[in-house]
Amino acid sequence: MRETELLKNLRTTQKAFFTISDLEKITGLDRKSLYVSLNRWFKKGVLERAGRNIYVVGGEPVKLEAIAGQAYFPSYLSFESALTRFGVLNLVPYSLSFATTRKTKSMTLLERRVDYRHLKQELFFGFTHEEGLYVAEPEKALLDLVYFRSLGKATIPSEEMDLRSLSEKTLGKYARQFPSRVLEVLEQLLS
Repeated sequence: MRETELLKNLRTTQKAFFTISDLEKITGLDRKSLYVSLNRWFKKGVLERAGRNIYVVGGEPVKLEAIAGQAYFPSYLSFESALTRFGVLNLVPYSLSFATTRKTKSMTLLERRVDYRHLKQELFFGFTHEEGLYVAEPEKALLDLVYFRSLGKATIPSEEMDLRSLSEKTLGKYARQFPSRVLEVLEQLLS
């Protein structure tokens, strides 16, 4: 398959990234032939490796958050990453953090660490869909972080947080669905 035809086919899929399986279907090549072609496409800059078994079109703008949100599904951007996005946290975290109902996992995408933290199914709520990405509402992102703090799996940089923009009503509504130890940590944080 020629590079121009490949690029045309990849762009029509509207996907943020492609796996080996995706590329097999799009190109019609068997796995062995595909690997030979992949090496040629990498050298020419047609494709770039974004992570293990994840490829993107070379030289085009890439939204890391969108790739990360689709790479381990279901998941939504939460914790420090969402709090920074909403201006509640004044720090830029080193890694992107997502909540998932799947097993906890970390991976590197486009040379940045992405952490997926397991939440029970009953705590997997309070997010919206924005531009191809599921993102926690700011109140839910805070509660996810407080929940992990209550388990001893996270710290809360409270001196770098501005909680004034959060809705007390939404925070209270969501907090009732968490274990009581979360409410205790939340009350300490809010006082």
